Amino acid sequence: MSIDLARARADTPAVARLLHFNNAGAGLMPAPVLETVIEHLHLEAEIGGYEAAAMAAARHERVYDSIATLLNCHRDEVALVENATVAWQLAFHSLQLEAGDRILTGEAEYASNYISFLQVARARGVAVAVVPSDEDGALSVAALERMIGPEVKLIAVTHVPTNGGLVNPAAAIGRLARAHRIPFLLDACQSVGQLPIDVDAIGCDMLSATGRKYLRGPRGTGFLYVRRALLERLEPPFIDLQGATWVAPDRYELRPDARRFENWENYFAGQLGLGAAIDYALAWGLHAIAARIVPLAESLRSRLGAIPGVTLRDLGTQRCGIVSFTVAGQEARDLVAGLRRQHINISASGPSSTLLDALARKLPDLLRASVHYYNSEAEVDRFAGAIEKIAKAS
Repeated sequence: MSIDLARARADTPAVARLLHFNNAGAGLMPAPVLETVIEHLHLEAEIGGYEAAAMAAARHERVYDSIATLLNCHRDEVALVENATVAWQLAFHSLQLEAGDRILTGEAEYASNYISFLQVARARGVAVAVVPSDEDGALSVAALERMIGPEVKLIAVTHVPTNGGLVNPAAAIGRLARAHRIPFLLDACQSVGQLPIDVDAIGCDMLSATGRKYLRGPRGTGFLYVRRALLERLEPPFIDLQGATWVAPDRYELRPDARRFENWENYFAGQLGLGAAIDYALAWGLHAIAARIVPLAESLRSRLGAIPGVTLRDLGTQRCGIVSFTVAGQEARDLVAGLRRQHINISASGPSSTLLDALARKLPDLLRASVHYYNSEAEVDRFAGAIEKIAKAS
């Protein structure tokens, strides 16, 4: 199945007045998602929040089924949380790493994740080791294999880094992790929704994701996947009456499923919207979505690369819908603001977001243009034209 661009754009009314190449920041919600959220908020206002939740309980339960279909996992391996950062932190801190344990990660790891590595290194004496990149800029699987030893208690990798365009070899990493029985935590914040994700084929034990990016869901939504075989060994770093039951004055029992990672109060309307966003993506087909996004991004790279003064900053042989570049003589954040005045949305990514990669490549602030399946070839042309005009004026 191919993407019906006209229908996709009709479901996204904002594209009539806006060129949105900031899908790695937050995708534009399609009409069915927006309607789902607004409908439930209206219901809450009319009958009360608890009462509205009770009325929508069956629909809310189906969100777990939708995520399970998206990831090829079981519904009891899914927790609904506030965002991808919360999901990742819950998984990471539940491992209870100790002095002498070692974490293996990649050069393009995201700042929030690496800060947590440093936190446990300082507090508990855990060691953090960075796996070198291969000649194309992706995590080197060969180097990873050489670095594995009995002290390695976690492999944690960002699937699609915040900038750089690359897709790390998650399935190859997963095969090594399984072979050595090392937990594998995959940050899929920017891959879920633009690429097909099969946790069984990848071999990750935990996966964190957000609703707002390529899934085109509401902000304030995310989810965590935890493989059944690992789940029973994990206790979340904090729990409430959603994740556990107080069974005696001095005892509680954790839920047997991944919902032990949830807390009781949540953004119910947003979670319904997340389910609608996932169902919407599944209806298009994730293979069809990827088949639309990847060539469109390559077309954008080709157009930008031909402009004097523009330098592409992407890595890897497998690349995604994120295109990173700089324009000579232009401060990235000033350029972002200038484009916004032209109703063109992109974002800037500073070196601190992926500090190890930025230091290794001596990167300044980068411009990040991220396309989606509802973007058009005409928008690529318009965007390239706008950048060429700016580059010429520099």
